Amino acid sequence: MAKRVYEVWKGSNKFIIGGRLIFGPDARSLLVTLLLIIVPVVIFCVFVARHLRHEFSPYNAGYAILVVAIVFTIYVLGLLFLTSARDPGIIPRNSHPPEEEFRYESSMSLDVGGRQTPSLQFPRTKEVMVNGVPVRVKYCDTCMLYRPPRCSHCSICNNCVERFDHHCPWVGQCIGLRNYRFFFMFVSSSTLLCIYVFSMSALYIKILMEDHHGTVWRAMKESPASVLLMAYCFISLWFVGGLTGFHLYLIGTNQTTYENFRYRADNRLNVYDRGCVNNFLEVFCTKVKTSRNNFRAFVQEEVPRTSLPRTPEAEDLGGDPRSKVEDDLEIGEDLLKISQRRNIEEIDEDIRSRGSNGHPHNTSEVDSVLGSDIRAPTIRSETRHSSWGRRSGSWEISPEVLANSTVTESRGYGAPKEANQ
Repeated sequence: MAKRVYEVWKGSNKFIIGGRLIFGPDARSLLVTLLLIIVPVVIFCVFVARHLRHEFSPYNAGYAILVVAIVFTIYVLGLLFLTSARDPGIIPRNSHPPEEEFRYESSMSLDVGGRQTPSLQFPRTKEVMVNGVPVRVKYCDTCMLYRPPRCSHCSICNNCVERFDHHCPWVGQCIGLRNYRFFFMFVSSSTLLCIYVFSMSALYIKILMEDHHGTVWRAMKESPASVLLMAYCFISLWFVGGLTGFHLYLIGTNQTTYENFRYRADNRLNVYDRGCVNNFLEVFCTKVKTSRNNFRAFVQEEVPRTSLPRTPEAEDLGGDPRSKVEDDLEIGEDLLKISQRRNIEEIDEDIRSRGSNGHPHNTSEVDSVLGSDIRAPTIRSETRHSSWGRRSGSWEISPEVLANSTVTESRGYGAPKEANQ
């Protein structure tokens, strides 16, 4: 049975409802975020907003405080869901590297068997034009693609994400091109919710002071829940409020969190800045791009890929050139040693026969025999005639190789003879 894309997904994401919802690998932290939002609101509705229902007599306006708290909380939770349960802009990874980028470099050639074999090189970076300015993009080894500008690989989700901002553990998802708008709205709405709960709790403390004609300490004893909510919202405002202000700055300058932290000290030109107004319009008024992934689609069988370009040396070898050359050299050396040993034995017999016949062995005669070695070329790897490309595996040693080997070995053998005489 054919599998769907989400079932064979190579990233670290988690899918539910048959691949309709996608979360990060740390989706459990989302439960903590839900508790941090829901629990304070429930306490507020039960111990604060419920007592404020009848404090505003005209038209029972106090009910609006309770309704606003509930509706606004649902709105914040909806934004949290849109941020964490959708594709943040994942770029589908390739099944193999882009072959059109491969090239052979003769300067980085390998010396195999005396022949220069060009090595296969792959450019790690390349330049693309963004608003008339060249921008360098990097190659991702995991996804086997060149990352588009502003794209980065998230080590937690193990995916390349377009316009990568950061990975947020509080929402359990990467923040990228397709969910950054909802992330900012979630953070800013949480800030407003904290301000609302803090204000209504402080209002209830003031009402208790007026009703009991007491001090603020007595009113705080009457409603300890209000005190706890005010303290909780005050602390939370430092986090979500500061985060809202920081992202307002990033949106106004058209930066991402990743770019701001990484390139802050470089003072490089921001080629994406289009002006403050246009930057805000780009984030909030443009259509959200459709996902590049269809997680519920069935996996298609991969089309057989074409073979990589091969050098002439590799075509002659008909297989792996390196292993073929090594085999050829080993066999050739063995055959050469056998031929050299046989020629040495013949020279030895010839010298001994001359000695038995009583011929004089003077230095000039030995030099005349061995002097040819000085003029003979040494054996190099190029002079070995191997049977590259042959299927039968037969070998032929050329006469030049046998002649050179005979002269070379005779010098090493004849030197002791001359010393003994």
